[in-house]
Amino acid sequence: MSEIALTPDPRPLGKSGIAVGPIAWGMWRFAGVGVRRGRELVEAAFAAGITLFDTADIYGFDGSGGFGDAEALLGAVFAEAPDLRDRMVFATKGGITPPVPYDSGRDYLMAALDASLSRLRVDRVDLYQIHRPDILAHPQEVARTLEDMVASGKVRAIGVSNYTGDQSRALAAFLSMPIATQQPEFSPLCTAPMTDGLFDAAMASDTAILAWSPLGGGRIATPTNDREQAVAAALDRVAAKFGVGRTAAAYGWIMAHPARVIPIVGTQNPARIADLAEVFRLRWSRQDWYDVLVASRGEKLP
Repeated sequence: MSEIALTPDPRPLGKSGIAVGPIAWGMWRFAGVGVRRGRELVEAAFAAGITLFDTADIYGFDGSGGFGDAEALLGAVFAEAPDLRDRMVFATKGGITPPVPYDSGRDYLMAALDASLSRLRVDRVDLYQIHRPDILAHPQEVARTLEDMVASGKVRAIGVSNYTGDQSRALAAFLSMPIATQQPEFSPLCTAPMTDGLFDAAMASDTAILAWSPLGGGRIATPTNDREQAVAAALDRVAAKFGVGRTAAAYGWIMAHPARVIPIVGTQNPARIADLAEVFRLRWSRQDWYDVLVASRGEKLP
């Protein structure tokens, strides 16, 4: 029986012409760690083979303040060590506007991009994504805005986060350039993108998938109910075969999907970042992979 091997080889970021490592690092808990610690984390990610760094203007917001703090901290890291920016493929997002909650209107997004660039102390981002769909924004307006961002030289590639397949298709219909990325929630505990058509459409259009919350919000590490414990047990059986941890097995399960999903890892611990190399020791049999899915579903496949 054939097995699915995982390799550290770069994966294409859709049709953007940009290649990235098969694991990304997310910065939603990056704000507040300080410049010295921030630089240590960035360098740990590089040492682990990570090249795609994902942030957003909302990261750092605590309900009353902190909007933009993660971007500002990374900008301070860049100011101290400018060469770090040149070594990474850098992504940010905009469109969440607490307490509204969303605004993908042209005026807001263009201002949000400029504000992000100012906080980051850079002239361009490699990937700019709409963070969540704004129901009141016509996809044609959003498309023109994204295209103007690229035309301005401030953005290399465009993507969307938390869009449904239909919302992505509507946006794509008005674009003259490809949507490079989709960023849904996906983990062994959240498998909807495999069955709601999102992954199928992404494979058909050659769109990269970036998976947020790949550990199910921490529930894979610390399961609290029967379903979560069953998924953890199925992952542990594979992890034990290859001498890796459960989290590595969870990332590997995600990466084995033919959509070539890139998990966005959120750990802020340098040692755990270094442990990401364990993923590439895994080899997935179909039986092992489907055992995890069956555990997640709580019932056998038809």
